Amino acid sequence: MTRASGTGGRRDWHLTEDVDDFLAHAGDFLRSRPGPHVMPLTWTARLRARGAGAFGTGPPLFGRLERAGEVHAAFFRLPSRGLGLTPLTPEQADTLAAHLAALGHSPPYVSADHRSATAFAEAWQRHTGVTPRLRDVRLRLYRLGTLTPPDPLPAGRGRVLGEEDLDQAVYWCGEFAKAVGESASLSAESWADSRFADKCYTLWETPDGTPVSVAGMNPLIGGQIQVDIVYTPARLRGHGYAGAVTAEVSRAALAAGAREVVLFADLANPTSNALYQRLGYRTLTDWAVYDFPGTADHARTSEG
Repeated sequence: MTRASGTGGRRDWHLTEDVDDFLAHAGDFLRSRPGPHVMPLTWTARLRARGAGAFGTGPPLFGRLERAGEVHAAFFRLPSRGLGLTPLTPEQADTLAAHLAALGHSPPYVSADHRSATAFAEAWQRHTGVTPRLRDVRLRLYRLGTLTPPDPLPAGRGRVLGEEDLDQAVYWCGEFAKAVGESASLSAESWADSRFADKCYTLWETPDGTPVSVAGMNPLIGGQIQVDIVYTPARLRGHGYAGAVTAEVSRAALAAGAREVVLFADLANPTSNALYQRLGYRTLTDWAVYDFPGTADHARTSEG
């Protein structure tokens, strides 16, 4: 474990490669704001379930910022991936960048709420000379307020996929991956090792049983559930299917005990953003990813 001290009172970054040690100290902090902390909650849970080897070579890295025994911020980095941050002040971002640079770390990118990601990227440039590059994809993180299902709903019903529906899940997630440009080749054999395997899926079916739209949700973690994957084939859009299936999976998330239900949307798609807002989702924060060109493992990274 390493430690870095800051100014203005005792402020220490504690680093560890042990996810259980990290969560023993920072778990309560992460669960205190499950919406803004969705990514560290999600990825630490996946790491504990699958092991670090499922995400690349080398050990993971975790850090927490403590002051007077209280955690105020945290970060994580899985093997062959970039940094994921909880919200940071500019001062916190600067002390983290300085500490990681001094230790010789070279993350290929940073992913966080826009302010924190920008603060860290600027600090990283100051301490390393590496010029960050903001990715073109702009995301917005939404949190569900009062769920307002479409009225009227399109004809049909929602159906939850079970273990016997593996072929359906593989097909729909493969179509989604192709539509968003993910380099995922899915099959029944590769399914268990994919990022799609730990989700619960709901299909919207027309009255004759034809599936027309799918939505997925991650497991309940730290009091929150992330709706992750909403997809309707282009030829079937404009009939209200996406709104219906998103309402169904959002209702299921609440029924599962989620205190907060969140989802990401691409700001380049005004239709989906407007849809989520009609359903009761409200802006939590904008998201940003900065790449650090020249980092050796940059080409192998992706957001999952």
